[in-house]
Amino acid sequence: MASSSLSCFPSSNLQFSSKTKPAPLLRPQRLTITATISEKPPVSPPEKPSKLPIRKIPGDYGIPLIGPWRDRQDYFYNQGRDEFFKSRIQKHQSTVFRTNMPPGPFISFNPNVVALLDAKSFPALFDTDKVEKRDLFTGTFMPSTDLTGGYRTLSYLDPSEPSHAKLKNLMFFMLSHRRDHVLPEFHATFTEMFDALEAEIAAKGKAGLNALNDAASFNFLARSFYGVNPNDTKLGPDGPSIISKWVLFQLHPLLSLGLPRLIEDGFLHTFRLPPFLIKKDYNRLYEFFYENSAAILDHAEAGLGVARDEACHNLLFATCFNTFGGMKIFYPNMLKWVGRAGAKLHLDLAREIRSAGGAGMAAMERMPLMKSVVYEALRIEPPVPAQYAKAKKDFVVESHDAAFPIKEGEMLYGYQPLATKDPRVFDRAEEFVPDRFVGEEGEKLLKHVLWSNGPETESPSVDNKQCAGKDFVVLVSRLLLVEFFLRYDSFDIEVAASPLGAAVTVTSLKRATF
Repeated sequence: MASSSLSCFPSSNLQFSSKTKPAPLLRPQRLTITATISEKPPVSPPEKPSKLPIRKIPGDYGIPLIGPWRDRQDYFYNQGRDEFFKSRIQKHQSTVFRTNMPPGPFISFNPNVVALLDAKSFPALFDTDKVEKRDLFTGTFMPSTDLTGGYRTLSYLDPSEPSHAKLKNLMFFMLSHRRDHVLPEFHATFTEMFDALEAEIAAKGKAGLNALNDAASFNFLARSFYGVNPNDTKLGPDGPSIISKWVLFQLHPLLSLGLPRLIEDGFLHTFRLPPFLIKKDYNRLYEFFYENSAAILDHAEAGLGVARDEACHNLLFATCFNTFGGMKIFYPNMLKWVGRAGAKLHLDLAREIRSAGGAGMAAMERMPLMKSVVYEALRIEPPVPAQYAKAKKDFVVESHDAAFPIKEGEMLYGYQPLATKDPRVFDRAEEFVPDRFVGEEGEKLLKHVLWSNGPETESPSVDNKQCAGKDFVVLVSRLLLVEFFLRYDSFDIEVAASPLGAAVTVTSLKRATF
């Protein structure tokens, strides 16, 4: 999840079906997989001259070192992320402008970007004919490869690099290898989570969702992808806490942790944490994946020509950073929006889900409101809000009102929540509208849902950077709502801020009465 990115045929796109309309099933309760052969990248037609007025990109980067530092202060502390962008849109009267993005010095010495902050300009970040994604997964800096076994993992590779297709096909294989286990393992692990939620509420009057969700999400991924319960291995229950520390070592320059400003900005936003401090914990994770992914590693080595060690580090990254990280952020966020929407939506979801027949693939295709709720949560608060790309050549990017010349080598940045809440595309763009994507007109809007590093109406392939697990993420997000409302009529929550997503406390759960 997040941009969140999670590959068994060579040069094939294999994915879980999450299309709005039903896909044919081989038999009930099986996951539908589609494959699209993609031997050559599509050839882009010549760029047509823009009919919009050409405008010089407004904004500047300020004095070296000082300008980036000031923008970092505004981004984290003086204004906050959303106001940082909205105030500059207002100042420049443009959704395309120049600015600096954190962390800046002394971690990133070239923080200069062209920001693309509307639904029309944002998709330029996906056009692999015009932009490249080499080493840009986390933006203007790249974490040390010492944190990933010495390898640049798939998320940091551009499609033009030879290893990209091999590793993305490995992800497609991982996703499809044990597909029949996904639904039953999800039901088992999240039933355990709901039992734990109810027990904690009974004992304390409320229950923290996040820690229980972390444990359930990691256990589900391990059991469905690799056929092992982590609690029965040397790793035990420590997986989620180790992953959280490991992710912190990669993302601390981009996070606000609520520490005193002098410590947080003077230390965590200015200097890198040394990788050796997390090496022992990372090795525990690596050993867990190496010991429990033999079939996938065999396929990597014999079928794809990827060394077992490199394949294992990529499986670890895709499972822990991309997929677990996405579930860690998105599940509480989605339940936050559903919880805030109130009892009427809860009742409507419960009725639709129960009348459609439960948590099967065919049944879920008969739940238009449930599917729309998932898409709306992904629209209003995408789990990975930032995307980056570097221009491979001179080209012109268009906003709704003007066209802007981009020069080869310039860094482009998109803050996705502004693009997916563009009022020129979405009515009531700032509101959570549960049925926004229901019906023919609603489905037309799915091309503007961009959480997967590409439009929801397109599919991941070895030739693009769209999340390999795009349809898997949609599937398991639907499963969460289905399992939840098969069990409960309604629920109440409290919400607090968190460095990653929302911290959700469940204060009541009303068990199903019909």
